[in-house]
Amino acid sequence: MLHDRVLVSQDGEDGERRSSAGIVIPATAAMGRRLAWARVVAVGANVRTVEIGDRVLFDPEDKAEVEVRSETYVLLRERDLHAIASERLTDGQTGLYL
Repeated sequence: MLHDRVLVSQDGEDGERRSSAGIVIPATAAMGRRLAWARVVAVGANVRTVEIGDRVLFDPEDKAEVEVRSETYVLLRERDLHAIASERLTDGQTGLYL
């Protein structure tokens, strides 16, 4: 990976979802702009805030997909990440960094 690039593997495919009230929402239902979670697979030399294994939040409309060894990944710039959900917690922190 070069510069400030981050390679991520998207969490599960968009499919049928269930609302908090138990209503089934089909995959074909039109949704507003929705962000997606992914797991960091590789980072460039100039990336400062994320590490391999972190979960990140990004806009799936601004993505560039790449296929490596029959696996599909998303290539992003570090500045395109909206949040990091990290398991590296210290006293009083929530684990979600916006």
